[in-house]
Amino acid sequence: MTPFTSFDPSAVRFAADGLVPAVVQDVHDGRVLMLAYMDQEAVAATVASGEVHFHSRSRGTLWRKGDTSGNVLRLIDLAIDCDGDAILVTADPAGPTCHRGTRSCFDDDTVEGRRSSHAQGFAWLETLWATIAERAATRPEGSYTAKLLGGGVDAAGTAHR
Repeated sequence: MTPFTSFDPSAVRFAADGLVPAVVQDVHDGRVLMLAYMDQEAVAATVASGEVHFHSRSRGTLWRKGDTSGNVLRLIDLAIDCDGDAILVTADPAGPTCHRGTRSCFDDDTVEGRRSSHAQGFAWLETLWATIAERAATRPEGSYTAKLLGGGVDAAGTAHR
């Protein structure tokens, strides 16, 4: 019996090749990190160890995520979809998930600056910085950020008064 109340390994409908797709989601913000495949051995190893395992289709063997990179996925929860033919893995990633060094296998590593910020999980800082830079350049009327920027260093400390 697994510690996951909603996950019943016997309800998983593995394909003819013995595999089922597994979508990995970050427990912290719900971001999809990767897609891989699990077989019964990978499911059992994941549940037993608390670290996510997959079936490596290229090597034809069990693979613990992070064996090479050290960027393991700590298991939080497992769930199957309504048809039983896909697994949702909720995990706490220890570093970048993708072999390219990006936070997610779905990140575009060709965009300058995205690799390092996504790898650390701080992509929202790029968005914040871009917003502040845009407000500094355009100083739109009614913008709280523009008001703070116009007030100098001490404005932020006294803006709420």
